[in-house]
Amino acid sequence: MNHPDLVTELLAVARRAAAAGAAVLASRNGDALEVSNKGDSGDWVTAFDVAAENAVRNAITADRPLDTITGEEHGTLRPAEPSGYRWSIDPLDGTTNFIRNIVYYATSVAVADPDGVWLAGVVHAPALSRIYYAARGQGAWLEERDRVTRLEGPVAGRAGQILATGFSYDPAVRTEQAALLADLMDGFADVRRLGSAALDLCLVADGTHDAYGERGLNEHDFSAGALIAEEAGCWVRRPRLASPLDGGPTDDDRLAAWTCAGTLELSGKFPL
Repeated sequence: MNHPDLVTELLAVARRAAAAGAAVLASRNGDALEVSNKGDSGDWVTAFDVAAENAVRNAITADRPLDTITGEEHGTLRPAEPSGYRWSIDPLDGTTNFIRNIVYYATSVAVADPDGVWLAGVVHAPALSRIYYAARGQGAWLEERDRVTRLEGPVAGRAGQILATGFSYDPAVRTEQAALLADLMDGFADVRRLGSAALDLCLVADGTHDAYGERGLNEHDFSAGALIAEEAGCWVRRPRLASPLDGGPTDDDRLAAWTCAGTLELSGKFPL
């Protein structure tokens, strides 16, 4: 069992690490993006993704040198004598938004215990001046311009419910997702596609979205945001994917798996 003081300490490390990454993103310079493509059309990486991940890793290692770190850009770093605790980081969730100077992007940092239980998570969005964070058993919170608010999820049963979702870079998968959207929208008044899974989950936690569901996420996309939504009292479904320590999931497994969050009454809206 993880002692509450340890969980609080891990959250403090996560907050410092996410702030280090967000500080890199806040220095955005449109003339220094150094954009390249990672394979799929639209799956971009910039110099800021790499610099932010370096900043996050350095901040974690300074406090927790024996912890394993898994990141989007640099893969997994496992110390010679690992503690068993593992960090999952996305230095820039919403890279396309960042490139286009659309404000929905963030640094996401989360940590799990040796049993794989997520203990603390932070989503730091510098262009929004918002820091979402949660620690297991301690609730979810939003810090916005020095104002701190406890998050309690969306209002159940309200009129005009909004669904948030996202789409794959793979054209064939995207076609399947578009075909499913009409059924998925049943009972919702509107849909939003913001381009950052971490922030979509946080916007369920703060009650902006009523529900979120998307296929094909990687662990680093949802690790912090899912915990924040969960600690806000939301129903959350994480995909059951192979751990990065075991090589991670196949593309087919990842693309078939759903990440979802919302009020309990909306849990039946999403495919199994």
